[in-house]
Amino acid sequence: MKTIAEINERIKQGRAVVLTAEEMTKAVKEMGAEKAAKEIDVVTTGTFSPMCSSGMLFNIGQTEAPTLRASKMWLNDVPCHAGLAAVDGFVGATEMREGDPLNQVYPGEFHYGGAHVIEDLIAGRKVKLRCESYTTDCYPKKFFEREITIHDLKYAHMLNPRNCYQNYNVAVNENAHKTLYTYMGALKPHLQNANFATSGELSPLFNDPYFKTIGLGTRIFLGGGIGYVIGSGTQHVPNPKRTEKGVPMSASGTLMVKGDMKAMSDRYVRAHSLFGYGVSLAVGIGIPIPVLNAEIAQYTGVGNEDILMPVKDYSLDYQNCSSRVIKHVSYAELISGSIDIDGKKVPTHPLTSYQRSLEIAEELKKRIEKGTFLLTQPVENIEAY
Repeated sequence: MKTIAEINERIKQGRAVVLTAEEMTKAVKEMGAEKAAKEIDVVTTGTFSPMCSSGMLFNIGQTEAPTLRASKMWLNDVPCHAGLAAVDGFVGATEMREGDPLNQVYPGEFHYGGAHVIEDLIAGRKVKLRCESYTTDCYPKKFFEREITIHDLKYAHMLNPRNCYQNYNVAVNENAHKTLYTYMGALKPHLQNANFATSGELSPLFNDPYFKTIGLGTRIFLGGGIGYVIGSGTQHVPNPKRTEKGVPMSASGTLMVKGDMKAMSDRYVRAHSLFGYGVSLAVGIGIPIPVLNAEIAQYTGVGNEDILMPVKDYSLDYQNCSSRVIKHVSYAELISGSIDIDGKKVPTHPLTSYQRSLEIAEELKKRIEKGTFLLTQPVENIEAY
């Protein structure tokens, strides 16, 4: 048994042994979980994938007289939620710019939305802020407009209600006679392709399937900067069907996270326009797993062949909330380039960048080894069983 405090001391002394999740999978296979738990202190994970349920909480400050209470706000003509305090706002990643034709001309191209605003600000580009007010005695200004950068904002934090899905569907179009445009990308008719999203053995929540080390207050790599887990995410499922190794077999655990956008990099936060669907935000997340005992070492030894993902039909089943699963396939099969469905070879396409996910795990490893990133003890557990 080790404690997080003991591991942090080893990090400060430059003595901590840190492996990426990919390296840990090999280590556990070679030396077993018991020995790995004694020799390895931290396992770093990583994922870089579209995460629609993301956004920015911000404050524009009261910088010039007269004062303003913003009842409506826009950033580059993308509507923001202004139903907070006088100059607080929130923009969601999937919010579209006013005037976008959306799917009126089908399939829509969805050129610019909240995700693009977030990427632009992180990249240091200027955006146009516009505010309107109905005015009050203490806030007499009716209108405000100017170009700003992220450094003009008093506060700019990424606040994401649902990130880091523990497992997710492999999306196919089994029945429709046309291409379907979905949040999982374009799905060609009659099983011509299968789209999936996860980083497999690198994925944070596959390495801690029962949330033994991840909870409220866990420090994470978020968008290139430092962030924190602030609880379970929306649609969190604590009790999915699991394999014998504890790996969920369906969409299950999720995280709510936050972090200071002023310390982030647009290398790890990218806007996506999904043809015929809308916009999303690819977010880079890396979570360190402290190897406290052999049980956790065993979990972090998860391999791509251990991860089973449900193949779901998006032409009928998904739209009608059907629980039918065509079959389960391993992540190892998915990254081979094709899977077999009823004797048909179906090409596979990832929405998650494995290369960028590995880069995140390696970058987090470097920061821990340098002593610039310490682990935190969760103050509240996330339900999972």
